[in-house]
Amino acid sequence: MSDAQNAPVFSIEKLFVKDISLEIPNAPQVFLEREVPTVDIQLHHNSSQVDQDVYMTVLTVTVTAKSKDKTLFLVEVGQAGVFVIRNVQRQDLDPILGIACPNLLFPYAREVVSDLTSRAGFPPVVLNPVNFESIYQQAAEQAAPVVAPTIITPSSH
Repeated sequence: MSDAQNAPVFSIEKLFVKDISLEIPNAPQVFLEREVPTVDIQLHHNSSQVDQDVYMTVLTVTVTAKSKDKTLFLVEVGQAGVFVIRNVQRQDLDPILGIACPNLLFPYAREVVSDLTSRAGFPPVVLNPVNFESIYQQAAEQAAPVVAPTIITPSSH
């Protein structure tokens, strides 16, 4: 095999909205609210292998806006991507799926959330940039097994 055949490959095959949901459970009364709502934003992503060297990552963004105890709106967007990842070492695959893929998907999810909230009659929710590398590192540190230190004592003969 030539070097070109063994070169690492990372390509985007398809980007798409896999899931989208908008709920305004207290409409139309919520449009009369004058209080500034609290906005909670949750991010989650997962990846799965769909074929040899083909992976799908779904970045799910959930935005909930509340005023007092009333939910103004709930938006959930599952932005997905299908990626070809080939000739990559196993230890390099997880960071690609956990950092690079969500980084590529985030601007699309951000746009859908903003558009959906404004179409629902609310000011657009503009998501701040996310450092997926930091999130990946924190998750890796939490998942790392805690190894008890080994104490070696000299044997007495």
